Amino acid sequence: MPVYPKWILTLRRKALNFFNRHSAPRWVVFAADILVVFAAFIIAYFLRFNFSLPDDREHVLIYQAGIATAVYAGYCLLFRSYSGLIRHTTLTDVTLVFVVTTCSAISLVGLSALASFSGWSPVLAIPLSILLIHYVAVSLFLFAGRIAIKIIFRFATGTSQNKKQVLIFGAGELGFVVKRVVLSDSRYGFHVTGFIDDDKQKQGKKINGINVFSPSVLTADFISKHKIESLIIAIKALSVDKKSSIIRTAVNMGLEVLDTPEVDKWLAGQLRMPQFRRVDLEDLLGREPIKLNINTIKQGLSGKTIMITGAAGSIGSEIARQLTSFQCEKVILVDQAETPLFYLQNELREKFLDVRFRIIPADVTNTERIRQIFEEYKPHIVFHAAAYKHVSLMEENPHEAVRVNVGGTRIVSEMAIKYGIEKFVMISTDKSVNPSSVMGASKRLCEKIVQSRARQKGHSTQFIITRFGNVMGSNGSVIPIFAKQIENGGPVTVTHPEVYRYFMTIPEACQLVLEAGFMGHGGEIFVFDMGQQVKIADLAKAMIKLSGFIPDKDIQIVYTGLRPGEKLYEELLTDGELTIPTHHEKIKKAHVEEIDGKEVMEQIDWLLKNLYSLCACEVVQAMKDLIPEYHTTNGKFKEVKSAHAK
Repeated sequence: MPVYPKWILTLRRKALNFFNRHSAPRWVVFAADILVVFAAFIIAYFLRFNFSLPDDREHVLIYQAGIATAVYAGYCLLFRSYSGLIRHTTLTDVTLVFVVTTCSAISLVGLSALASFSGWSPVLAIPLSILLIHYVAVSLFLFAGRIAIKIIFRFATGTSQNKKQVLIFGAGELGFVVKRVVLSDSRYGFHVTGFIDDDKQKQGKKINGINVFSPSVLTADFISKHKIESLIIAIKALSVDKKSSIIRTAVNMGLEVLDTPEVDKWLAGQLRMPQFRRVDLEDLLGREPIKLNINTIKQGLSGKTIMITGAAGSIGSEIARQLTSFQCEKVILVDQAETPLFYLQNELREKFLDVRFRIIPADVTNTERIRQIFEEYKPHIVFHAAAYKHVSLMEENPHEAVRVNVGGTRIVSEMAIKYGIEKFVMISTDKSVNPSSVMGASKRLCEKIVQSRARQKGHSTQFIITRFGNVMGSNGSVIPIFAKQIENGGPVTVTHPEVYRYFMTIPEACQLVLEAGFMGHGGEIFVFDMGQQVKIADLAKAMIKLSGFIPDKDIQIVYTGLRPGEKLYEELLTDGELTIPTHHEKIKKAHVEEIDGKEVMEQIDWLLKNLYSLCACEVVQAMKDLIPEYHTTNGKFKEVKSAHAK
């Protein structure tokens, strides 16, 4: 690095501060260009007459200068030659200036010739020599001014060696726009090292002096050699799988990855640096967007009153948001959690003014209250999402798992039949399959209740079960826990290095719930395609890297051991279940076991009636009697004696 005198460094710092805070408005650039045009015409006049104007020219000089300036102004506005950022002048900007000066000069020559031959107005007859001198002068002034400002700006903001080196994935039109935006805001200190593009015709070439590379350059050697710190994705014609692969590769090499927002999200049609979004876990694990049968769902919801239990939870609230896209008559939101329900009410009132919501604080285990709600609102469709879901907490409180999950499902499903609703859609979980926890076992009992109701005669209600795994970002899930631990500097706690889980985004899950709800005719269990199970340890490492840290160096990962009720792998089907494909590629129908609905309901009723006269071990044993495949991993429940549930 060269050593500069102190006054130069001070000047550079002040210039940098000025450029960081200011960007000349377009009208200022336009006014400056017009002033240059006017001044250049005066200079051209004096040069033509050797700085000694004839007497007959003095009175027309200002008029002709005004005419020339007006013509140039018209072409400036037409071609918008003033719209580029002067400090980042490109070949495109220079070309626009050349087009404006050339068109203006040609127009003035034509106007002058017409005035001379027709004798129409002597003032318009500008000598050709003056027009030529003016054309050369104004072109030089405009070009030189732009280049000089660009050089000063580069000097003020330092060399590329002092900046954050960035690669742009996408060498198309969007990539070019991103390049200009990245270089236009020196506060972020980016320098574009190169473009990356799959198009072999572009690879090895240059765009505005910047190299275009193949995706194969994303290697540790290349990144290290060029000191690359960031990758910006600037291509929209990219499959989700391909995009996820690029992000994983970049993240694994420690790069910061930014994504370009959709064009319709640009502020006033202009892209700005703050709009670039750091990729998150959903981008890393992304899948192709779900395609819904909108017409079927719309037909099923139009004009209907919908009731959602557990409406303030992650799934219930998202179903409520999804319903705003359809012409529902009314949406009844039921939950016992007052504060989350209050926040949901405020959100819905603010965002969805045209949808009629009714917020009802209520406990699904309160028979009389639920009966009152059904009696007053007479819903057509119920989405039953109310449940206790935290595995470790329910292991310590099996009575509450049974009371709320099982008892609540029993009451709401009973009211669904009594009041003749059309559909009852229950939200279940993969933890109900071959359960190892109290929570999973309680949800399997909920499924058995719904299956029993579906087999019950004398009603027309369609009972449907939807079963899926973990949803990313839901309340209390592992992802927000990891995010909080990373924010606090670690450590990130993982139960076991070989724990795997299914993951799906909350909107994905709720979209499939709606699809399955209007796909079923009653008695089905619909299983969602969750993709591949994700290793939780890898998930933790990815989140640490996305946060800009190095796993086990900046942020430690600590393995705490499996908690009671947990297992290494989750399943979506029991050993006795098979799947049948449906018209939706991500939804399969489970071929479920036959159950004696009457006997199941009698045993569940006995358990609920005697719940608080049983100890925790007896509650678990009663659940085991109802669910033969329930094998607890909680040591204190493994050797319980049978309670002989009746």
